[in-house]
Amino acid sequence: MSTIRLPECPEKRERLARMLDENGVISALAIDQRGAMKKLIAPFHEPKAEDIVEFKKLVAQELTAHTSAILLDPEYGLPASKLRDKNCGLLVAYERTGYDATTPGRLPDLLSVWSVRRLKEAGADAVKFLLYYDPDEGDAINDQKRAFVERIGDECRAEGMPLFVELVTYDAGTTGLNGLDPKSAEYARAKPGKVIAATREFSDPRYGVDVLKLEVPVNMAFVEGFTAEDVEPVYTQAEAAAYFKEQSDASDLPFIFLSAGVTAELFRRTLVFAHDAGSTFNGVLCGRATWKDGVAEFAGKGEEAARAWLAGQGRENVAELNEVLAKNATGIRL
Repeated sequence: MSTIRLPECPEKRERLARMLDENGVISALAIDQRGAMKKLIAPFHEPKAEDIVEFKKLVAQELTAHTSAILLDPEYGLPASKLRDKNCGLLVAYERTGYDATTPGRLPDLLSVWSVRRLKEAGADAVKFLLYYDPDEGDAINDQKRAFVERIGDECRAEGMPLFVELVTYDAGTTGLNGLDPKSAEYARAKPGKVIAATREFSDPRYGVDVLKLEVPVNMAFVEGFTAEDVEPVYTQAEAAAYFKEQSDASDLPFIFLSAGVTAELFRRTLVFAHDAGSTFNGVLCGRATWKDGVAEFAGKGEEAARAWLAGQGRENVAELNEVLAKNATGIRL
C-alpha cells in the first residue's frame, strides 16, 4: 500500500513514536519468550524462574541502547524493563505462552491477572498479542479468534495503547491438531497463501490493530539461491519476490517482520530480499536471531560469560541488523 494507516488517537500516536528510531523504523528486540527460554536452558540444567528473569535483565542492560524498543513479558520480564535504556520503548506481551496441543484450533488465551490497563500501569508503551491463525481452518475456530482480537482491540482503544498483533500461521489439517510439518516442502507451498490471507484479514480496521508483526511469506530455506545443497527449491527467486510484494500490498498498516528463530545472517539476507522485492516493511521485532547463543553462555558458564557475549557478539548482531534496516526498511512518519 502506498499510504500507511496510522492511529487517529493522539495518545496512541505518541506511544507509537516511542517505538521508532531516528529514521522512523521499528528496530525492536523481542525477548518475551517463556516456554522457549526454558527449552534453551534445559540442556544445561533445570530452568528456574530466576534464570529467565536474570537473562532478560542482562539483555536489557547490554542491548537496549542499540534498539528502538524491547518486547518483554509481564511474567518474567518486568525487572528487565526497569533496566532498559531511557530511549528504548517498551512493548509488553499480553497472551499466555503456548497453546493446548491436545485441543483443536490453537485457541488464544490471555494472562489472567493482567489487563491492558495493568500493562499500561506497569510502564508499557504498547501491547503485543500473538495469534496462531490458519485462514483455511473454518469459521468454527476462526470466528472465535476474530472476536478475540476485536475485544483486545477495543480494550486498547479505551486505554489509548497501540496494539501490535503477531500472526503465526500453521496448517490445521483435517483434525485441527496435526497438519503439515511447518518445515516441510509441502507447507512451504501452502505458506504464502496463508500468510497473505492472515495479513489481509487483520488489517481490517474493525480489529483496532496498529502494527502487524508478520512472518515473511515464504520459507527462505526453499527459495532458489537460499537452499542447502541437497534441498530442491519450492520457489524461484521471482516467485518468492512476488509473494513479498503481494503481502506488502495486502495491508495499509505498518508492519514488521519477526525472525522466527532463523540465524542472524539469514534474517539480514531475507530483509534485503524483501526490500528488493518491493516490500515496504517498517522494521523488525527480532528475537532469538540476536541473543539465542547467549543463553548457552549464561546457562553453561554463568552471568559474566553471558554479559561478555552480549556485549560482543550480541551487540554486533544488533549493529549489523540496524545497518540493514537503515538501508532497506521504510520509515513511519507520525
